[in-house]
Amino acid sequence: MKIDLTGKVFVVTGAAQGIGAAILTELHAAGATVAAMDIDAAGLAPLEAEGVTLHQGDLGDRAQTLALCREITEHHGRVDGLITSAGGVRGQVGRPLEEISEADWHAIFQANVDAAIWCAQGFAPAMKQAGSGRIVTISSGAGLRPSLTGIQAYAAAKHALVGLTKQLALELGPQGITVNSVAPGFVLSNPSTEKQWDAFGTERQKQIIGGIHMRRLGRAQDIADAVTFLCSDRAGWITGQILSVDGGHV
Repeated sequence: MKIDLTGKVFVVTGAAQGIGAAILTELHAAGATVAAMDIDAAGLAPLEAEGVTLHQGDLGDRAQTLALCREITEHHGRVDGLITSAGGVRGQVGRPLEEISEADWHAIFQANVDAAIWCAQGFAPAMKQAGSGRIVTISSGAGLRPSLTGIQAYAAAKHALVGLTKQLALELGPQGITVNSVAPGFVLSNPSTEKQWDAFGTERQKQIIGGIHMRRLGRAQDIADAVTFLCSDRAGWITGQILSVDGGHV
């Protein structure tokens, strides 16, 4: 099945590395124009190419995010879809409940949930006006079950993102906008995930791989392929769904 996104404009958050960068590359390869959003200006710089524009900012800040959304919409004249890949654990590791600070809790929610809703808020008007659109959130297996990271805020934030996805699907469906989520399994896609993987140790790593039907970890490309399908016309009657791309779990 060939997916052709020529003439479409998609926004990818968290595009500077890992899964977000893979999604950007795949959408661009399918013919789309892509606006890349990320807090990491240095990480964004290598992505600049014909058909890719770069937009740096803190997406956990509503005012800053909405200003970037206006900038992108005005620059491109339209926005056909949004992929919210920004998130992660913000350098945190699993700790006992008693050690979690208010700042640590909110930092993960801002990156994973706040960024998604502010971007949706900023880009939905253009999609409503067009009578069509695609929103794909990147949640996690941690949004469906406890997190392998052991980070309470990460599991809670990803569960919240799943709920937000379903609620936006209900709200925006009548305007022709589909809203779905891709829930990756463990993917070694950036320094944070590599750090988490190393911290598990050899025996825990074997247990994790043994619990995956396909007996391998995921690749960023696995996630990008699923997202690209959900962004295409072939997925026009799929909404409110959480697609687990995790190699299968026991």
